[in-house]
Amino acid sequence: GEGRLVVVRRMVGAMAEEGDPHVAYWSKQTDGTKVIAQDPHLEGFADSLRYRFNQYSNLKNAIEDNEGGLEVFSRGYEKFGFHRQDDGSVVYREWAPAAREVYLTGDFNNWDRRSHGLVKDDFGVWSIRIQEGIPHSSRVKTVVVAPDGMNLDRIPAYASFCMQNTATTLYDAVYWDPSKEWKYKWEGPEHVKKPESMRVYECHIGMGSNDPKIGSYREFAENVLPHIANTGYTSIQIMAIMEHSYYASFGYHVTNFFAASSRCGTPEDLKYMIDEAHKLGLHVLMDIVHSHSSSNAMDGLSMFDGTDHQYFHGGEAGYHSMWDSRVFDYGKWEVLRFLLSNLRWWMEEYHFDGFRFDGVTSMLYKHHGINMGFSGNYNEYFGFQVDVDACVYMMLANEMLHTIYPDVAVTIAEDVS
Repeated sequence: GEGRLVVVRRMVGAMAEEGDPHVAYWSKQTDGTKVIAQDPHLEGFADSLRYRFNQYSNLKNAIEDNEGGLEVFSRGYEKFGFHRQDDGSVVYREWAPAAREVYLTGDFNNWDRRSHGLVKDDFGVWSIRIQEGIPHSSRVKTVVVAPDGMNLDRIPAYASFCMQNTATTLYDAVYWDPSKEWKYKWEGPEHVKKPESMRVYECHIGMGSNDPKIGSYREFAENVLPHIANTGYTSIQIMAIMEHSYYASFGYHVTNFFAASSRCGTPEDLKYMIDEAHKLGLHVLMDIVHSHSSSNAMDGLSMFDGTDHQYFHGGEAGYHSMWDSRVFDYGKWEVLRFLLSNLRWWMEEYHFDGFRFDGVTSMLYKHHGINMGFSGNYNEYFGFQVDVDACVYMMLANEMLHTIYPDVAVTIAEDVS
């Protein structure tokens, strides 16, 4: 825990002051090998540590040179998705580099699949301005013409709300833009500072009801949160917030990363629940899934532009055989923007205070930990089996969160390696 880490640092500091040459040397390094001062057994892997840190530094510098830094890069949701303009029109942008054509359809145009075509730029980003606007709470979908000419119905990747269509059982994107009087007005603190000592209550909103039904955000806020606070917990860690079409996955087969699960209420309801938690002094963590994505194509990210390698690795490398899900390609620029912006979205839009990253073992290693019995041998943690791109993504995520929210953000890795 954090206390143990402080003790180790003090011991290392004392050893350096007493003249331990090993500690003194490695403590001064700035190339990613400083950690060796705390563990001499890592010295044989110094080159691997330098390589990871070099990849991280180069990518961070590239983001600063081309995007204006992580603070700007992590606000991709301000560019992509739907944005109402001052004149009432709505601009929609989508990254779909392999698509031949892209159209927007929905209630707003009586589901005409060809009337509103998007225009593609040099970076594979499609855009359109819907001059007549889109009514709040109306259904929309993206029509992608794949490289082979097939017409594919897709949910916009940055959709902020989705609901199941009872006629098709598939999910539709919902344009969520309530008028000013219906938007939730925050009352409590924007964030709760990270506790010095954390006592975390893990919860699932849908299962947080005494009745045989799926519980709601508002019911949880009124019936459960006060008990959690009175029992002495400092934090709640909430499962299954991101939209997932398969309820029995407990939220771990995410289909829509920017959409709050509609089974428990609306986005405004979720904001109410988090606001109530903050009023009680509870630090709110989100159980976030960036280790994989649902393999669903018609209401998820898989095969979005008609290829298997847009957001994910192509072929076998992009498929998690144990989870029947897709594996992100963390080396792609727009995938990094998507995931970093996803973290920022939940912090900014919903005032979450931090994250518990699920399935980190699957991210760290190309074998995803499948049929691996980790023994503690350091060779298991280095070498070609390591997904360095995923390591770099997590370094960037930590850098972004702890720089922008230094007194608030807590990041926890669920790792079994």
